[in-house]
Amino acid sequence: MNSRQRRGVILLLLSIVCALGAFVGVLSVISDVKSKVGPEVTAYRLKSDVPPYTTLSTGQFEKIKMPERWLSDNAVTDLREIQGKIAVTTLEAGSLLQSDMIVRQPALQPGQQEVAIMIDAATGVAGKITPGASVNVYATFEGAREGDPDQSKIIVTNAKVLDVGDLTPLEPDESNRTRQPTDAVPITFALSALDAQRITYAESFAKRVRLALVAPGSDTTVPERDRTYELAKDK
Repeated sequence: MNSRQRRGVILLLLSIVCALGAFVGVLSVISDVKSKVGPEVTAYRLKSDVPPYTTLSTGQFEKIKMPERWLSDNAVTDLREIQGKIAVTTLEAGSLLQSDMIVRQPALQPGQQEVAIMIDAATGVAGKITPGASVNVYATFEGAREGDPDQSKIIVTNAKVLDVGDLTPLEPDESNRTRQPTDAVPITFALSALDAQRITYAESFAKRVRLALVAPGSDTTVPERDRTYELAKDK
C-alpha cells in the first residue's frame, strides 16, 4: 500500500468516525428534547367554525396528539364531555376544545314555558349571562300617580336562561322620545306561567329591566317584604 492509498484509508476512517459522532449527537439532542417535552396526550381541535349555542357533535372535531405539559388544565381530552353540551361562543376552526367553551344544554321542566324578552345589553347582560345561568330579574317602575315614589321590584327569582341571542340595535319607543337608541339582547327563559306573566309585564311597563347573575348553589329565596325597594324607606 503506497502513501496515497494510506491517506485515502485514513480519510475514510476519519469520515466514518465523524459520521458516527454526528449520529450520536443527533440521538442525544432527540433524547434531550423528549425528556424536556414529556409524554404526549390526546386533545381535540375544531375542524371548522361552530356558531354559538350550537349543539356539539364528535364530527366537528379532529383528534390530535400534543405534549401533556403544553396542554391547558381545562383542555378536553375525552369527547364524551361534549354530550348534551352547546357552544358558549363562536368556536373558531383550529382552536383546541376547552371545557369553558361549552355548557350543558338547558331543557324545559314540566310546567315551564319558554319566554323571550329584550334586555338592555349594557345594564342587563354585560356579556356575563350565558345559557344555563340562573338570574334574578329586577324592574324599576315610575310611581303610579304624580308624587308617588319610583320603585325597584324583584319580579322573578332564579330564572333559568335557555338562550342568549345576538346583539340588536333598538330605536326609542314611540311613546318615549327622550330615550336614546340602545342595543339589546333577546334572552330566553324557562319560567312558570306566573313568572312568565311577571317578566313580560316588566318588559312592557318598567323603565328598566336588569338581570342579576346568581351564583350556583345560592339561596335565591327573597321574602315578599324585601321584593320592593323605595329610596325613602331605606334606613
